[in-house]
Amino acid sequence: MSEPHFAAVDWGTSRLRIWLMSHDGTKLAERRSDEGMAKLTQAGYESVLEGHLDAMGAPEVLPVVVCGMAGSRQGWQEARYLTIPASLNDIVSRAVQVTGTRRDIRILPGLAQRDQARPDVMRGEETQLLGGLTESEPIGLACLPGTHSKWARFTNGHISGFSSHMTGELFGLLATQSILRHAVGAGGDFDPANADFVDAVRESFHHAAEMPRMLFSLRASQLLFDRSQIDCYARLSGLLIGGEIAGAELEFGTSDTVHLIASGKLAGLYQSAFAALDKTIHMVDADQAVVAGLVIAARRFWPIADQQAHFGTMKA
Repeated sequence: MSEPHFAAVDWGTSRLRIWLMSHDGTKLAERRSDEGMAKLTQAGYESVLEGHLDAMGAPEVLPVVVCGMAGSRQGWQEARYLTIPASLNDIVSRAVQVTGTRRDIRILPGLAQRDQARPDVMRGEETQLLGGLTESEPIGLACLPGTHSKWARFTNGHISGFSSHMTGELFGLLATQSILRHAVGAGGDFDPANADFVDAVRESFHHAAEMPRMLFSLRASQLLFDRSQIDCYARLSGLLIGGEIAGAELEFGTSDTVHLIASGKLAGLYQSAFAALDKTIHMVDADQAVVAGLVIAARRFWPIADQQAHFGTMKA
């Protein structure tokens, strides 16, 4: 097995993912846990990280690159937001080095849109953009679905604007804490080609201003026409996703191609939604994109020749 040259860490609010990586970007080992920022104090980050690295057999001098909420004000050490417009290269150059640790640990910054009319922030998604886009990309849009979906406008490697949409969080609140909980029940997985989902995407995209009415119609249709809970669940998802796409297009305009950076169930739902609206997408796996972004950063922090010399000194 190749020797690891760095560890890549995606440290979110609720989840932690760590990979041992070779210099060429090969994953040598992986660990996942629910030890996200929400469960940690500032003093707890190093012990959690070291526990996972020890379990993977990582050398004591192995450097680490981190993205996500570990760099927030409430995290391990703040990596202050980088104000846009900013280049993808700037994300790497503005990383901070964690103080008081035996390892060389770098945390990548998030992005901030310091516009009084449209203030916004992201942390973690910027690394997906770094790994999922290239500096030679033409003007375009990227969509990163999630609890708080992000849309970003980019031009030749520069992020010039972005917006956050509380699509996933709204879905959870409406499905579990509003009157719609009676219509959707426990919900469950549904086929992204589900007719209720697809029709709802189109309806909310073209008539987003009627969203409050369309949402209540879910309850009415269940009462009056005995619509199934799974179809109501699919329709609720479609209404919110279609409304999100409409809002992003209203803000950023149309684009020949949207770079969809997603994985898992959300990837299938958003692919189906874009297809229903006859929009062209370029699919990028979100898990691969975040790792690729961390690899790009690590190669700039620790060039292979420098690191080989460092390991040789430590062994001697």
